[in-house]
Amino acid sequence: METKVERIQRDIETLAQYSQVQGIGCTRYTYTKEFAQARDYIVQEMKAAGLSVREDAVGTVIGRMEGKNPSAPIIMTGSHFDTVKTGGRFDGMAGVTAALETARTLHDEGFVPEHPIEFVALPEEEGARFGGGLFASRAMCGKLYHNELETYKDSDGVSMAQAMREYGLDPARADEARREKGEIDMFLELHIEQGPVLENAGKDVGIVEAIVGIKCFNVYVHGRSDHAGTTPMDMRADTMVAAARAIVAGTDKARELGDGTVVTFGRVETQPGAFNIVAKETLFDIDCRSKSLESVDNVIDAVRASLEQSQAENKGLSFDIVEKLTAQPVLVKPEAQELLEQEAAQAGISTMKLLSGAGHDAMVMGSLCDVAMIFVPSKGGRSHVPEEWTDYEQLRKGAELLCRCVRRLASK
Repeated sequence: METKVERIQRDIETLAQYSQVQGIGCTRYTYTKEFAQARDYIVQEMKAAGLSVREDAVGTVIGRMEGKNPSAPIIMTGSHFDTVKTGGRFDGMAGVTAALETARTLHDEGFVPEHPIEFVALPEEEGARFGGGLFASRAMCGKLYHNELETYKDSDGVSMAQAMREYGLDPARADEARREKGEIDMFLELHIEQGPVLENAGKDVGIVEAIVGIKCFNVYVHGRSDHAGTTPMDMRADTMVAAARAIVAGTDKARELGDGTVVTFGRVETQPGAFNIVAKETLFDIDCRSKSLESVDNVIDAVRASLEQSQAENKGLSFDIVEKLTAQPVLVKPEAQELLEQEAAQAGISTMKLLSGAGHDAMVMGSLCDVAMIFVPSKGGRSHVPEEWTDYEQLRKGAELLCRCVRRLASK
C-alpha cells in the first residue's frame, strides 16, 4: 500500500481553482457556483475510485465502498470543502483529498472490506457564509438548531434555506441527513494542524488526544444615536462603549482562568456607522474555546455581567446574546490513538500527541461515534490565510497513515 503524491497534489491544485476570489487565496462559500464546481470534481474522483456516490439532504457528498457485511457499522473518513474568506488551499481540502486518495489506493489494490467505508466531503464547517459552522456534521448528528435554516443569513440577506433551494436541495428535508447511533463505527478526519508545533518538532504527523469545546454567540447592544459633539458623555446611550467594556471583561476572564481557554471577538459592527454619530446599535461576535465548557461559560458570564452593569448605569441601553453554536469537548479514546501510533510505526511515520485548539467536524461526530484525528504540519503554523501551506509529501504521509487505519478498521 502506498498513496501517490502526484494525485494528492492534483486534487489540491484543482480544487483551489474553484474560488469566488481569484488571485488571493481561496474563497469558496457553501452552496455557491464554485462550491458546486468543487462538488462535481469530488463526485467525479469518487466514481473513478469505484465508489457509489450520493448527496445527502444538506449537501454532504458521500462515496461508499460496500462491505462484505453491508449492515456492519460504517468506517467513515473525510473533511469539509468550504473555506473562509481568502483562506488557504489546505484547510479542509487536506482531509477531503486524503479520503479520496485512500479510496483510490484501496480500489487499486482490489481491497474488499468487511465493513462498508464511506468517504465524505462536508459543507459549511467554517460558517463563513451563514455564521453557524459545523453544519453538515451537526445535521448528521441531529444537532441542527430550531429554524436556523430560515434565520441564518449571509451578508446579502440570503438565508440558508434559500441558498439550499438555489443549489438544488430541499431545506424541508434537512433532517433526513441524520444518522443513527451505531450506524457509524468510527469517523477519522485528517486535517492540517493550523499551528506550528509539528513543524517545530520535526514530526510527520500529530495524533490528536482531545478537541476543545466551543461556543459562539452574536451579541446585540441597543441604545440611541446622538450628535458626537453636542451630547454630553453622561447623557449618551453609547452601545460601542458598552460593547468595548464587555469585550475587555471577557478577555480578562479568559486570561484569568489560565487553563488554555481562549476567546475571540473577531467582528464588531456599529449602526449607523458614522464617525461623528453615537452608535445606536453594536453587534459583536464571541468565539470561546476550552477543554472545559465550564470555563467557556465563565467567560460568557463575564461578558453578560459587564453588559448588565452598563445597562444598570444607563437605562437607555439593552442587549441580547444569541447562541450560534455549541460543541462539546471530545476526548479521543486511547484505543484509537494506539491504532494510529501502531500503523504510523509500521509505515515509518514519526508522530507526537497534540491537543486540537481548532474546531473540526470530528468534534461533533464524537457525539455519534468514536473519532480519531490526524494532523499534518502547517508551514509556519499559518492557516486561514492565502499563505497557508503543507508540503505535499507531508500530506501524502498523513494520507498513507489514514489509508492504513481505514483498511485495518474495515477489515475487522
